[in-house]
Amino acid sequence: MLQQLQVGGLTLKECKSFLDSKVQRSVLEKRLQQLDEDIAKKQQARALLAAMLGEDSLRLWHQQTDKLAPDAHLEWLKQQGFNEQQALHLKWLSKDMNEHDQYMADFMTVFQRLERWRPSSDADTLKALSTLPTIPTKIIDIGCGKGFSTRLLAKHTQAQIVAVDNEQSALDELGERLTEQGLDTRVTLSCASMTDLPFPPESFDCIWSEGSAYIMGVEQALTQWRKLLTNRGYMVVSDLIWLTDNPSQETVSFWEGEYPDMQTIEKRLGQMRQAGFDVIDHFTLREQAWHDYYQPLKARVAGVKASMPNSNAIADIEREIAIYERYLGEFGYHMFVLRKGA
Repeated sequence: MLQQLQVGGLTLKECKSFLDSKVQRSVLEKRLQQLDEDIAKKQQARALLAAMLGEDSLRLWHQQTDKLAPDAHLEWLKQQGFNEQQALHLKWLSKDMNEHDQYMADFMTVFQRLERWRPSSDADTLKALSTLPTIPTKIIDIGCGKGFSTRLLAKHTQAQIVAVDNEQSALDELGERLTEQGLDTRVTLSCASMTDLPFPPESFDCIWSEGSAYIMGVEQALTQWRKLLTNRGYMVVSDLIWLTDNPSQETVSFWEGEYPDMQTIEKRLGQMRQAGFDVIDHFTLREQAWHDYYQPLKARVAGVKASMPNSNAIADIEREIAIYERYLGEFGYHMFVLRKGA
């Protein structure tokens, strides 16, 4: 009887007590609660180990880890054999080591043929450029993608421009467009990581980065990129922000998984001033910027979905499109025009 009671997790003293007197219900309830907690922890541990062996999804674990310790998470991914580009893609897109290769293949099947890889508009880019007190002569466009902003900057200034992205295929396409438009003599293409830019301090009088600073973290980008600017140089960045203090729960849940560092305008402005920048101007991108991005994306997904019906990448893109269609106005891209402080 002692042995049978001990199987239930009771101490030897408790077992002897139960043999000599009436069983105490409160003790059993406490032991049962403790046992349930132990089982839950072991199930969680088993699920993690099974996921790391490829038997289940690691997505939730990656999301939780990135939220708690984003820098450590990125370094750990590199230690698992991913280069920085792959690690950043995993961190922001696939969110699962086990399915990363297939996810990125599906993702690029959708995006490779699209012109815009993020919400943006020519009018908003030119509006930001017009707010600069002086026209820059040396510009770096960080995270340029296929180079919509790069081409506009080249057309509307006489600046020497360095266009940086870690996706070589996007730079190749940008190079072709620049050559067609006769703009290639003033634009240098650089395939590099935004976290480790190969340029000496004070190389540029303007940093331009539309919709990409979030990849390394806006605060980190402000601090790390600042040293590339000349005295009183400019930085123009756009970032996804909350436009309301009371967003719907569905929107909050979605963006907590996709962009956990999403902030209000005032919060970002405070961080920018704290990083040593003066705010020249800021404004929310017009709805046309979203339309020009999502309508072609939606059409492209519809065109390829039948050939990849079980794609997690397609499912994620469709969820994002649904959030955009239902809740745009609760969030939006915001352009910040800054000047390096003394």
